[in-house]
Amino acid sequence: MTSATAADYGWIRSSSLFAYGLEGGYTLTLVRGLSPAELLGVAGAEPRETCEGVRELIHEHTEIMFGYEDWPESFLVGAFTVPGEGGDWTLALEFGGDLGTRPTIMEALSAGTRAVSHSSNGGKPMDFFHWYEDGELRTTFEWPADRTGSTPDELNAVMREVGLNPTGDEDPDVDRKAAVLALTERLTGVRVTGQLLADAAYQTGEVPEEPAAEW
Repeated sequence: MTSATAADYGWIRSSSLFAYGLEGGYTLTLVRGLSPAELLGVAGAEPRETCEGVRELIHEHTEIMFGYEDWPESFLVGAFTVPGEGGDWTLALEFGGDLGTRPTIMEALSAGTRAVSHSSNGGKPMDFFHWYEDGELRTTFEWPADRTGSTPDELNAVMREVGLNPTGDEDPDVDRKAAVLALTERLTGVRVTGQLLADAAYQTGEVPEEPAAEW
């Protein structure tokens, strides 16, 4: 396990590229042992061309969004391989989508392996973290002290180490979003940097939105 803390992810507040995701919404998902093509296949994505770097991924994302007159019917996911704990992982990044928060997809992606995701919905103060192991949601939270899952307390010690308080008020000097990225690194061994996201070649696919619930 790495020794990452919130301090290692202070760069997210000075990166214009990450600011795009924080302002408009993003989900970052890491899955061990699956290739980008396999991840996109599980997600039911329609394959698209490779995007060279996150700026091109953002451009293609906006092109899809502008193509819909009303509510978007799909969203773009970009995925690439990155080394981490126990072998290769696939990092999937999306803006305004929800792949990493759909239980059926995350359960399938984590079957026999580990999957971790974190997200922000943009303008509203809603951020989520999910840790899945072998198809099971182990720990999830929006606020660190309000956790659910089959083992909601298993990460408590690690959460404290990265700067999150699992039992009470948050430290105002700790950037919670940066701490969540550090927690993700602790579980995956993947160090996410601005340069990594900027330079990656993203294999992309268009994932359909979930049908609206009927009342």
